[in-house]
Amino acid sequence: MKKLRDEMLSDLALRNYSERTQQAYLRCYSNLEKHFQRSPEGLEEHEIRAFLVYLSQERMLSASYLKMHVAAIKFLYRVTLNKPDHVQHIPYPKILNTLPQVLTRDEVLAILQQIRSVKCRAIVTTAYAAGMRISEVCALSARGDIDSQRMLIHVRSGKGGKDRCVMLSHHLLVLLREYWKQARPTGWCLFPGKGPDQPIMPCSVRGAFKKAVHAAGISKPVTFHTLRHSFATHLLESGTDLRVIQALLGHGSIRTTTRYTHVSPHWIGRIKSPLDMPGRP
Repeated sequence: MKKLRDEMLSDLALRNYSERTQQAYLRCYSNLEKHFQRSPEGLEEHEIRAFLVYLSQERMLSASYLKMHVAAIKFLYRVTLNKPDHVQHIPYPKILNTLPQVLTRDEVLAILQQIRSVKCRAIVTTAYAAGMRISEVCALSARGDIDSQRMLIHVRSGKGGKDRCVMLSHHLLVLLREYWKQARPTGWCLFPGKGPDQPIMPCSVRGAFKKAVHAAGISKPVTFHTLRHSFATHLLESGTDLRVIQALLGHGSIRTTTRYTHVSPHWIGRIKSPLDMPGRP
């Protein structure tokens, strides 16, 4: 069974899937293997379906987590096992198109003020100031990713393996310099973890962020990714063009970015209700 797992890992690497995706798919593979206590190679379509129903109804996994399992299983049977018929008719779960949660600027500031560690505060501030994902911030290099001459941050190998540039806030640059004076990283990582050449783990940052949210008295259902949603919404409210926001976030489609037009009170509030239009309703 380990051989099949290694073959799947090799296939993922050859197709240049990100390390995060590789690990996620392998976890899904392990869940499938543990459920049946035998190699997935001998499973039939009805057994695969039964496993996915079990995840959905008994384990009550979220639709997004279930979707990841479907994607991993389809990859396993289509690519590694070369048995596409086994998964041809297995559908992806429907994902509800819910609106993202957004923090106000005052709430973001209140959270930042509750983070005592300069390192964690620098990471969280970078995520909000540049609209970066937590994995992107943790992976920043001390050797060239922060361009203070052009006031840019270089995001390397973001989601989908895409590079992009985002703006470097003047306030953020001051904080990063303060952090640098205290930490003096010796390796390539701007925010090292256990070793100088090992990036800090996202789970460590999430823990500090969660404590800061609680200390700030914010009762909204907030996650670290909420900072990215807030970044986009606040830019939109300030009049930034959607195409610019799309480029800053690294979205492949403008349709993904337009979801923030449904969140921004600035956009919604300036539309007149039919009741307020001239003439009788």
